Formats: sequence, structure tokens, C-alpha cells
Amino acid sequence: MTEATGLRGRRERVGDRTADPVGRWLLSGPPRPGAPRLYCFPHAGGNPVEYLRWAELLPGTEVQVVQLPGRGPRYGEPDAADMADLVAGILDGIRTEAPFAFFGHSFGALVAYETSRALRDTGRRLPRDLVVSAYPAPHLAVPWCDPGGLSDGELLRAVADRHGGIPAEVVESRLLHSLVARPLRADLRLIAGHGHQPGVPMPVPLTVFGGTGDRLSRRSLSSWQDHTTESFTVRMFPGGHFYLREHEELVLSALRDLIVPLGAEPSPAGPSSLQC
Repeated sequence: MTEATGLRGRRERVGDRTADPVGRWLLSGPPRPGAPRLYCFPHAGGNPVEYLRWAELLPGTEVQVVQLPGRGPRYGEPDAADMADLVAGILDGIRTEAPFAFFGHSFGALVAYETSRALRDTGRRLPRDLVVSAYPAPHLAVPWCDPGGLSDGELLRAVADRHGGIPAEVVESRLLHSLVARPLRADLRLIAGHGHQPGVPMPVPLTVFGGTGDRLSRRSLSSWQDHTTESFTVRMFPGGHFYLREHEELVLSALRDLIVPLGAEPSPAGPSSLQC
């Protein structure tokens, strides 16, 4: 079975789960008709509300944040079985009628990339820009991602020690361990079980954001260039893995520069939509 065939099969299955995929898979900021749209893909275990607040700080952009199962209002739902299962559900929520861009941080970068490939494989319009943040190129090994047999507390401490991003009071509170660790563990398992399938590079401009103090090497970020046939840029910001929290205005300024021009440009389309 090819990746595209498997994805289409899972899309049919996931699409049957709900009559309102947009409301289920996306947390939306204020509607802004005519404005370019930014889809945000959170980091592993991330809270979509953290990214939704960008809607207030990007007034010329309609912000929508991917909302994964097993957390927030979807807490009681089962986790995605694998990356194809996850992407299939996201496809049901994505709307492509307006110019749009993807931004994915860490684990979200991988999900944004695979969602872009799935849009192409199903003949839908593609993001005008794909911005991936703090994650190695998908054909490279991820330095650490398997939660293995760690307890919830051990997992939170290991991630906090390596990447930061988890407050010390959360790491120290046993009452919060299972609540915070459950979605984190689910996302790390998706990374551990993900095998990159080589394919044709994406016909989409690709921008990489990274933190100068992160453990990721510059080479692992620059290697994303292998996955686009269009323009490629690496932009480094001061800070660690969560540089976007430390220097939010710098990051949003860079995103504005990419997104604002999209209102006057058409989005590229996947191959089948070019057929007459």
C-alpha cells in the first residue's frame, strides 16, 4: 500500500467520525473575510490556546490552530493511531479557498509537513508558505522522542530538561502529571512510529525557524532544503527550543512578513487540480 493510498483510506474512516470536522479539528480566531489564513500546528503536548492568542497580535490574518484528539475539549477522544490517521482528520478540517500558510513548531512542524504532502496527494490547494520550526528535516533521525517505559513524572522531567517549555511547578506536581503527560506521550509515540516516505519535493516555499540556543544542529534545520523545489530560508532567533515564547514579537514580525503578501497571491495547487 502506498502512503497516499493508506492516507485516503484513513481519511474516509476519520471523516466518518464527525459531522463538524472544522469545529472539531480547528480552534478558530475571529473570522476575517478576505484576509490570508495561518494554520498553526502546536508542539508535542501543546495547548492550542497558546497559538490562538496570535489572532490578537496578527490583526491582518485569520488564525486557526489545529486541535488534536485527547486534549482540551477533545480530551475523552482516543489518540490518533499513527501519523496518517492524524493527518487524515486534519484534512477534513482544513479549508483552502483563501490563501493560507502553515506554521508548525517542533512536532507540529512534522505534522504541518505531512499535511502539506497529503494536500498535494489529494489534489487540493497547497499552502503558499510552509514554516517549520525547531524540528530536524523529516528524513533525519529525531535525537530523542520515544517515551518508552518512563512514568508520567519521569517523562515530563526528561522533556523539560532537554527542551524546556514545561513549568517547574508542573514537573513537581503529581496531580498534574497524568493530565499533562497523556497528550505529550501520544505525540511522542507518533514521532517514534513515523517513518519518512521519500517523495517528490514540495512545490511550496519553505522557511525554517530555529533558536540559536536549541540543541538542534544548524545542519538538521538546513536539510529541510531537500524537501522543496521553491525558495528556502533559515531564520534563527535568540533563545532555546521555545524561542517563540522568549521572543514572540520577533517571531510574529517574521510571520507577518511572510503572510501579509499572501492576500494578493494565489495558492499553488496539487497536481490533479491542474488537470483540465
